[in-house]
Amino acid sequence: MFRALELAKLGRGHVSPNPLVGCVIVYNGHIIGEGWHRQYGGPHAEVNAVRSVTDESLLPESTVYVTLEPCSHFGKTPPCADLLIEKKVKKVVVCNDDPNPLVAGKGLAKLRAAGIDVETGLLADQGRELNRRFFTFIEQKRPYLILKWAETADGFMAPADFRPVPISGSLSRQLVHKWRTEEDAFLIGTNTARYDNPQLNVRLWSGRNPVRIVIDKQLTLPPSLHLFDGSQPTLVYSVVRPEAEMVGGVKYITLDPEADFLPQLLADLYQQKIQSVVVEGGAGVLESFLASGVWDEGKVFKSSTVLGNGLAAPVVRGRLVHTERIGDDWLMTYRN
Repeated sequence: MFRALELAKLGRGHVSPNPLVGCVIVYNGHIIGEGWHRQYGGPHAEVNAVRSVTDESLLPESTVYVTLEPCSHFGKTPPCADLLIEKKVKKVVVCNDDPNPLVAGKGLAKLRAAGIDVETGLLADQGRELNRRFFTFIEQKRPYLILKWAETADGFMAPADFRPVPISGSLSRQLVHKWRTEEDAFLIGTNTARYDNPQLNVRLWSGRNPVRIVIDKQLTLPPSLHLFDGSQPTLVYSVVRPEAEMVGGVKYITLDPEADFLPQLLADLYQQKIQSVVVEGGAGVLESFLASGVWDEGKVFKSSTVLGNGLAAPVVRGRLVHTERIGDDWLMTYRN
């Protein structure tokens, strides 16, 4: 199962909103097949693992280790439970039950009804950690939220005049670009969009661009910004109606000005099937998430740069779980 979990990680950045799934097939103490879910809409882990077995006559005496309950419904691909039944595998060991109502125990019931020995809960905690984005999305009906910022040694995010000043080092910036290939979306507020004019695309790594999310409540941002260049999917959230809901690949979504903004935003992102969001700032947007208590992870780069004064960085209200040196910076990871 450890091996299956390792394989599952290889799908990161390619399978959302599906979960990360790995599968290992064992015969007589030896691994005879491996697979993972490689691409959204493509074959699932169990299919790839079965296809990798050179002698399928061994399957009726084999045990299948899979990190998530095999699906029982027709989606973009046929049910994996049916495939394992068809191949007459001896036993299936599952890390986590699937909380998706379309599956939710039906896959396990199908396997047992076919006479297959089924065991569940092996390394369940590691499985939930691996798929924490998926479990949050399904169980809480919102994206997994990662708050991210860089701050100076004296606790500032930017100069008081919002002038863009590099705070974190080149390795930290490259790591953020890697994250952009792995998470569904990156979110910024009006001031960050206006003063930093970020592209929020992938340049220092290789992979797909995330969805860009911009909070522009009064629709005051100029159309000349990089965010509106139509080069990648972009969502703009406001409380005033735009002239058009779609402009050059940019989708404008109007929320109710009389209701709380943040719950509406998260509910709509859930409807858009965005499973994970990195909140990049600025300070006001980050503080709004921290104050609401609705966030999952914090990633803070602490540099040796000193500004003396400026825009104060947020104060994390969470549990420090990991500290790592990235070039000249320290990366601190928090959990809510």
